[in-house]
Amino acid sequence: MIKNIVFDMGKVLVDYVPEGVCRQYMKDEGMIRKICTAVFISPEWMLLDLGVIPEDEALARMVSRLDTHEEKEMAALCFWHWHEYNMWPMEGMGQLVERLKKAGYGIYLCSNASVRLLECYQKLIPGIQYFDGVLFSAPEKCMKPQKEIYERLFSRFDLKPEECLFIDDQPLNIQGSQACGMKGYVYDGNREKLEAYLQETLGRKF
Repeated sequence: MIKNIVFDMGKVLVDYVPEGVCRQYMKDEGMIRKICTAVFISPEWMLLDLGVIPEDEALARMVSRLDTHEEKEMAALCFWHWHEYNMWPMEGMGQLVERLKKAGYGIYLCSNASVRLLECYQKLIPGIQYFDGVLFSAPEKCMKPQKEIYERLFSRFDLKPEECLFIDDQPLNIQGSQACGMKGYVYDGNREKLEAYLQETLGRKF
């Protein structure tokens, strides 16, 4: 019996566009692509989510791959302000979270995210007031789909895997959750389909 709903953050509760901040400061498409790649599509970005590298060191490595002073300045600007422009709440997800909570389900978050999100997630995640627990990868030094982060979720909030349903946009993350005994649903952005699945799986309207 499912008693708890566990949400991913990016592309589930919060939309995320890596080049969003770049478009705030630059107009040239070539420059936007170059800076976006250097910062947000980089090995350091994953290391930040894993919590094993400080932000200053990550930025230094990112800009070392750029050529001009202007590129390095733009990369730093985008790096320090990405959380202001790259994310916004997904339509209708706050209301879904509220309905699930009022129906009696525990609501949790399990997301790969850097320590930056610890400072601002309460302003970004829709329905955050209804969450019973939040787990980000960086402070835990492990990330989805590693089994350690799911086990950390269960132990931290005293959850039984078989009583949890995980909603994530990445199939590998769902496979990881299922390997730990937690049922999963791959979210493709269709909220109506998700709600239909939840009502069928939970066996009730909410």
